Amino acid sequence: MGMNLGSGSGSGEPEVMMDINTTPLIDVMLVLLIMLIITIPAQLHTVNLDMPVSKPATKKVDPVVIKIEVDANSVINWNGKPLASRAELELKLQEASLMQPQPELHIRSNAKAKYGAVASVMANAQRLGLTKLGIVGSEQFVN
Repeated sequence: MGMNLGSGSGSGEPEVMMDINTTPLIDVMLVLLIMLIITIPAQLHTVNLDMPVSKPATKKVDPVVIKIEVDANSVINWNGKPLASRAELELKLQEASLMQPQPELHIRSNAKAKYGAVASVMANAQRLGLTKLGIVGSEQFVN
């Protein structure tokens, strides 16, 4: 148990303190920290999106369906009515290509129909710009 009684010099002056006082430094640092926290903008957890403006739903228009059938004798039927020649088919396809909206062509062929007859119908439709083609009744060709 020791006791500090002062220096042994005998003079009445206290010893000079060699340590720096850090209390004011800490106070200044805390003030600066608080100012920094206050000036930072608040972070929002949202994403800003430019959404398109919705338009009222239009009436759903059922598409016009044209049924083209190729029977066993390679005769082409347009909506159930036989066509006399390929020129008549060409004329009907031209009329269909001018319709707005474009009609759907449902092509059904008999299993015994010639491939060339069905291929010519599809080629003519494609050449005239008809893009909505569908092959109907292909389940007969499974076996």
